[in-house]
Amino acid sequence: MERIAAVAAGQGHPGRYQILAAINAVHTSAMDVRDTDWSQVVTLYDQLAGIDPSPIVALNRAVALAEVDGPEVALAVVDRLDLGGYHAYHATCADLLRRLGRSADARAAYEKAIELAGNSAEVAYLTRRRDQLGLN
Repeated sequence: MERIAAVAAGQGHPGRYQILAAINAVHTSAMDVRDTDWSQVVTLYDQLAGIDPSPIVALNRAVALAEVDGPEVALAVVDRLDLGGYHAYHATCADLLRRLGRSADARAAYEKAIELAGNSAEVAYLTRRRDQLGLN
């Protein structure tokens, strides 16, 4: 799997699917999420953004960036995205705000994500995350 990531990151001109496969390879090669090579994931998302400069790619990159540079840096990126109608945007904001200790803001973001979520499994997950904030 690491070979896939290395090929996509440094050789030739990989396409969208090769880069996505490389991102997946980095994730699946880690024994635990804490062992993920987040710097490599950010680099791969940078490469993907060169092919597909969409706000969804930027949002996914910000998730990885939070692991490298912290939630405050990632939130600054996320705040510039125009994805107000996308539940994952609000879920990402909520998680970053939670990590920054901004529970009231995180709760509001979880509420918006729950409102926009497309299925019951997502609603249940987001509701659990919201409820873990307590009553701060």
